[in-house]
Amino acid sequence: LFPGVGIYDKYSINWGYRPILEANTPEEEQETLRGWILEHEGDPMYRFGRQSFNAADPRSQTEDLGDDAMKASAYGISNLKIIMNNLVEWTTEEGEDFDDLQELFGQVAGQWNRYMGHVRANIGGVYETYKAAGQEGMVYECVPRDKQQRAMDFLIKECFNTPIWMVKPEILRRIEDAGMVNRIRGLQVSTLNNVLDFSRMARLMECETIDGSTYTLVEMMGDLRRGIFTELSRGRKIDMYRRNLQRAYIDRMQYLMTGNQPNVNGFLASFANFESINVNQSDIRAVTRAELKTLERQIKGALGRTSDTMTRYHLQDMLARIDKIFDPN
Repeated sequence: LFPGVGIYDKYSINWGYRPILEANTPEEEQETLRGWILEHEGDPMYRFGRQSFNAADPRSQTEDLGDDAMKASAYGISNLKIIMNNLVEWTTEEGEDFDDLQELFGQVAGQWNRYMGHVRANIGGVYETYKAAGQEGMVYECVPRDKQQRAMDFLIKECFNTPIWMVKPEILRRIEDAGMVNRIRGLQVSTLNNVLDFSRMARLMECETIDGSTYTLVEMMGDLRRGIFTELSRGRKIDMYRRNLQRAYIDRMQYLMTGNQPNVNGFLASFANFESINVNQSDIRAVTRAELKTLERQIKGALGRTSDTMTRYHLQDMLARIDKIFDPN
C-alpha cells in the first residue's frame, strides 16, 4: 500500500501555498505564518524530523511511526514468529519450486534487522525539535535514561541472545545447503558495530556532560559486555552462534582501540548524523581498555569452570586476541 496524504502533508502545503490576502508584503505574512506554527506547537502529528540514514533522533526513522520502538518491535517480532511458523505452507504449492519461500524468508530477516535499527537509535539518541526564538523548550534533548536502558535490554534479549526462532530446518533445508550461521552472525554484528559507533559514543559522552542523569558510556559498555558474555559467570557451554558474536565483539573493541573517524564534511556529515570526535584524546580508548581488562579477568575465571572442549578452545583464543590488542608486537 502507498502512504496517503496525511495531516502534516496538508498542513505544510497550506503553510507554503495558501495566499494570505490581507498581507501586502512577505514581511506582513510572517505574523500569520507564525500563528499557524504556534497553533500546533507540541502536537507530534505536526512535527517533521530531519531525515538521515543513521538517525540520531529515534523519532525520525523510516517505517517507524510510533513513540516506543521497543514496544512496537516486540509486537513486530511476535508477528514475524507467526509468519515463520507458517512460511512453508503460505509460500509453496505442489509441483512448484521454493523461490517464494526463499524470498519471503529473506524479507523476514530484513524486517527483523529494521526493528533492531529502530531500537538502537535510542542509545545515544538526541531528540531534535525545531523551534524559533520565543518558543519554549530546547531544540536538542537527550533521550531519557530509562528509554536508552530499555533499548539496550531489548537488543541483548532479541539480538545478542541468538534469535533461534529464525533457525528452522524445515525452511533452511529447502532453500540453501549452508549459510544460516553466517547470516545470523552478519545480522548481529551489524547491530553490534552500530551500537559501538564513534558518533553514538560521542553523543553519550556529551549528554552525560550536559545532563548528568542520562545513560552513560560506561554504563552502556558494561551492559553490552555482560549481555554478550553471560556464559562466563557460570562456566556454561558457548555455542557457535555466541562464539561468533563474542569474537566480533573483540574485533570491534580492537577497532575502538586503534581506529579513527574518517573525515566527513558538509551535507554527508549532516545526513549521516556524523559527530566529529578526536578518538585518541577522548574517553573512548580508556573505557574500551577497562572493558577489555574486565573481560580478560572473566575469561580466565571461566576457563577453570568449563568442561566443554570447544568452549575451552574459544576462551583461550579470546585471551590470545585480547593480549594481541594490548601488545600487538
